[in-house]
This record gives sequence, structure tokens and C-alpha cells, in this order.
Amino acid sequence: ARESSSQRRLAAAKKELLISRARAKSRKLTTPRPSRVISGACAKAVERALHPMHRGARVLARRLARPCRASSQLSNWESSLRSLAARPQTGVSLRGLVDAGKEHLRLAGGDPDVATTALVSIAGFLHHELPIRLARRVVELDGLPSLHEMPSVRRVREWYARSAAEISQAPKPADAAAERDFARLLATIYERHAGVLYTMAHGAYELREKLGNSSTFEDDASIHGFLDSFYTSRIGIRMIIGQYLALRQAGAPDDVVGLLSTAVRPALIAEDAARAATALCERQFGAAPTVRIVGRTDLDFEYVPDHVFYILLELLKNSMRASCEKQLREGTDDPADVRVVVADGEDNEDVALKVSDEGGGIARSDLRKVWSYLYTTASKDVQARGFSEDASDFSGAPLAGLGYGLPISRAYARYFGGDLTLMSMEGFGTDAFVYLSRLGDHDEPLP
Repeated sequence: ARESSSQRRLAAAKKELLISRARAKSRKLTTPRPSRVISGACAKAVERALHPMHRGARVLARRLARPCRASSQLSNWESSLRSLAARPQTGVSLRGLVDAGKEHLRLAGGDPDVATTALVSIAGFLHHELPIRLARRVVELDGLPSLHEMPSVRRVREWYARSAAEISQAPKPADAAAERDFARLLATIYERHAGVLYTMAHGAYELREKLGNSSTFEDDASIHGFLDSFYTSRIGIRMIIGQYLALRQAGAPDDVVGLLSTAVRPALIAEDAARAATALCERQFGAAPTVRIVGRTDLDFEYVPDHVFYILLELLKNSMRASCEKQLREGTDDPADVRVVVADGEDNEDVALKVSDEGGGIARSDLRKVWSYLYTTASKDVQARGFSEDASDFSGAPLAGLGYGLPISRAYARYFGGDLTLMSMEGFGTDAFVYLSRLGDHDEPLP
């Protein structure tokens, strides 16, 4: 009996020791290591899975820990984005872009495969600067009420965050091989961001639909201020990436330096823009006004031809549309002509252009609205048709619908120190004045 009692006590002691060890082991498993701290719902799920009475605790814990670690990495990158966004930006000037581009072309001697010291220096600047600019836009998007919840805007945020991460994690382009790899990365990013303008415009359309076309939406100063800053920044990002990539291409004429030209002729660009606007107008109305280009048609200067084309195309589309609508209202035979005037003066501070129409003008109370990214006179079905998955800044633009033409054109004009203004006579027509800085020493406006 004494032996039996002793055996029972020994068995009880062993059982208590096993339970104690199991509890210690359980506490060890449920306490995460400092480098793998898991928070929120993930932590609770792991704790439940690791309870001593749970079957398959370890297997389930490993499965749960994987997404939690991914969540932790994402959280770390989001923190890095905020740190990047806090860094100062570095602006460039038109003169600086031209000088750096000319130096590369001189050293390359016409061979686009040569990674000159100038090109490597430009790549190094972009490697430092682009993540800062992209991160700032991500942080600003997150802080914008209402608009950041729209599906299209979330898509743009994903593009910007992904591009900032890819550039930050890429090796610094310090030699020819690294520079070539970096150029391939930027080409991918440049293509990825081609549709940002239209995708963001679609986000504004989605918010307009959600709010029911209320006037409160069109007058929202916070959204308009953000979009103005966002698009100005986007012009800069596209400009410095596009300039770098264009410098690596062969076969450019002597007057072309990347995206820039030392001999931009506004009259010739106005002819190209008039042809494009005429095709759009004829497709919608079956007819189009005649565009007459007068003034210093032989004038040329140093600038970005794509920017001039975009501005003139938007202004001509507006003038042609207004002229055709007035013709339909009044029942006249043909729409009134549209005039493009190139101002004279080699020594002028700016190159000045005027697009003039007789399309009935704009009411004085509506002049403020035409500069809003949230205002459009087009019908809802025209707005819905205006978006294209493959559209970029200089292609795919409808005659009307997005409400972005004038404010984006003004942003392009202001990017290198110019401006765009309107003077309208209600009942008669509208004059649009474009001022493009000739000197090229203005730094880009960095929001």
C-alpha cells in the first residue's frame, strides 16, 4: 500500500512537471520576438491559435504569421514614404535642362549607347529626386478627404507608391551598367504613369457622381488646390524622366535636346494643333471653323514643343466647339473663323500667343469656374465617354468632357515661368493669351 501511494505521488509530480513545462513552452510561443512584433487582429489570431488546447497550433501559427510579416513590411514602407516626403525637393530650370543635355550630346558624339559622365550625373540626380517627389504625392493623396477613397485615385496612389519603392531600392547608377539598368526601370515607370491625368480625372468624375453633381463639389477649394499642386508636380516628374530617356535616343535633329528644342516655331505647332482640333470638331459637329495663323509666323525660340502643342490644342478645341455651337444656335451657314496670333518682338521677355474666337463668349460669373478641375459644361454621357485606359497627356483627348483642358494648360504654361489668361466678351467671343518665358531661367514651381 505504501509503495502504491508513493507511485501515485510520483506520477502526480511528473504530471505537474509536464503541465508546468507545457505552460512555459506555450508562453514562449505566444511571446513574439522583438524583430517580429505582430499587432492588431493578426496578433489576436496568433494568440488564439497558440493556445495549449488548440490542435495544430504551430502549423496554424506559421500560416498566420506570413501575412502579418508582409503587413509589417508594408507598414515599414509606408513609414519610409513619409520620411521621403519630408525631404526637400530640388527644382530644375529650362536653361539647366538644355545645358546638361547639350553637354551629354557633346560627350556622346552621336552614340546613344555611351553613358557619359553628364548622363550618369543626370541619372544620379533622378535616383535621389524622384522618390521624394513621388512620396510627397502619395502622402498628400492620403490626406485628401473624399477624393482619396475613389477607386481611380487609389489606383494612382498605388502607381506612385510602387514607383517610389522601385527607384529607392534600385542601385545608384554610378557606372555605365547601372545607368542602363536604371534607364530601363525609368522607361517602365514612365509608361506606367502615362495615364495618370485621365485616371485622376476619372476619380474626380467618380466623386462627382457620388455627390450628385452638387455645386459644393465644384467649389471645393481644398480639392482644387490639391489637384493644381498634384498636376504641376506631375508635369515636373514627366519632364525630368522624359528628358533623361530622350537624351539616350539616337537620330535627333541638331536643334533637339531631349524633349526640348532650341528652335520651337509656335506658328508651325499651331498648324499641327489646328489639324488635330479640326479632326475632333468635324467628328462631333460635321464641320469645323477655319483657323487663321497670323503675326510673326517665322519666330522661333527655345522651349518644350509638346507643351506648346498641348496648350494650343486645348485652346483651339474650346474655340472651335464654341464657334460650332453658336452656329447651330443662330442657324448660320458656317462657323466663324478662329485666329491664332504670334506676337512680334525678338527682345520681348515672353513669347506671346493669342487664340481668338467669336463663339459667344463666357459669362463673367463663369470665368472663375473655367479654371477649376471640378467643373465641366459637357453632359454626363460625354464625360463618361471621355476616359480612355490608354490615353496619355498628348493623345486621346476628346473635344470636351473632362473639364481639365484649361487648368492643365495653365499649369503647363506656368511650369517654366509663363502664364495663361482669358478675356471674354459675353455675346461675342473669347480671347486666350498664352505667355511662354523666353529666358528659360525660371526654376520649376515645386508644390
